[in-house]
Amino acid sequence: MLFLMLTELQFFFTGAVLGASAGLSPGPLQTLVVSETLRYDAREGAKVCLAPLITDPPIIIASLLILSRLSDFDPVLGAISLVGGSFLAFLAYENMRKHHLRADHRMVGLPSLKKAVITNFLSPVPYAFWFFVAAPTVVRAFDTRGVGSAALFIFGFYLFLTGMSIVIALVVARTKTLLNRRSYTVAMRVLGALLLVFSVVFLSNGLKLLGVI
Repeated sequence: MLFLMLTELQFFFTGAVLGASAGLSPGPLQTLVVSETLRYDAREGAKVCLAPLITDPPIIIASLLILSRLSDFDPVLGAISLVGGSFLAFLAYENMRKHHLRADHRMVGLPSLKKAVITNFLSPVPYAFWFFVAAPTVVRAFDTRGVGSAALFIFGFYLFLTGMSIVIALVVARTKTLLNRRSYTVAMRVLGALLLVFSVVFLSNGLKLLGVI
């Protein structure tokens, strides 16, 4: 029983790491969190954090439907895993670089949540992430451990995605700056290292599905 719980929690941990990385990494949505918080307050910044919960469900459903039709084609799944691993490696590299979040002053006048929904819907990152990384993980969790593990992955991902984004809003509102200092850099590099580990796992799975190893 303990082994089963640990196995299921591994999927939650995977979702949590990916969500925390997405929530803290500089990007269009995180930039908007900073802008809205600086322009208004933490409450408006927090509204931006909810955008993925609105824009992502159709992306999730479409990704899972497509992958379910490809479940018997190992070469295709192998290629997807290789692309997913490369995408994670790119995200790891971006996280380990020195960077800062800056305010974005575009789309002035629109409600905060509406700005965030438009921004996230037009960003290619959620589409690439779900098709090449998250959806294959959900399918693997479902196939190996059942619906509970798949749900834990999704729950962990969005809990930490929104949670870390809200932390950004709270920190910006309190200090009128962001963790541009050592603590933020260390956190991003740790998350980058973890993403690199997941990248290796995806690349390994892809090579196995292609019959290379």
